[in-house]
Amino acid sequence: VLIGIAYGSISGYYGGLVDQIMMRFVDFLFGVPFIFLVILLMVFFGRHVFLIFVGLGLIYWIVLARIVRGQILSLKEKEFVMAAISNGVSERKIIFKHLVPNVLGPTIVFSTLLVPQIMLLEAFLSFIGLGISPPDVSLGIMINDGASVLTSFSWPIIFPGFIFSLMIFCMNFIGDGLRDALDPRIS
Repeated sequence: VLIGIAYGSISGYYGGLVDQIMMRFVDFLFGVPFIFLVILLMVFFGRHVFLIFVGLGLIYWIVLARIVRGQILSLKEKEFVMAAISNGVSERKIIFKHLVPNVLGPTIVFSTLLVPQIMLLEAFLSFIGLGISPPDVSLGIMINDGASVLTSFSWPIIFPGFIFSLMIFCMNFIGDGLRDALDPRIS
């Protein structure tokens, strides 16, 4: 999250050639398939929970950088930024003291809505055998184990599936509530 905020803020504030180069790098990273990256990490470093989160972090900071960049592009022409520039405030202070606090609302909302996506991805990776490995526990592993005995017993897949769905629903509900609370255009 911090990488995405810093990267997007710098790209959006400076604009021009700096923005073009930084965004082309982001576009290149968007072209790398996530599953391919995870498979490479698992082949070279083994199946560890930490590596899954490193892989997720390598992918999702890109989206956040784009969101922050768009917000900074719209904010850098506002009066409070022009006043700071005319008062001789350094560019670093303008970015991190004036602009970044104003983009924290959308960033928090995005991060909250990102949690269900990450949960789904982790469960998917565990379900196909690329994620967390036993004896560690994951809802994806529990659903995969339940699928093997589905014809005999339905409860090993129903309970983890229900809990998983409930968790995703709750996180989306929290994210929607935060979006409504932090978005000044709604009130």
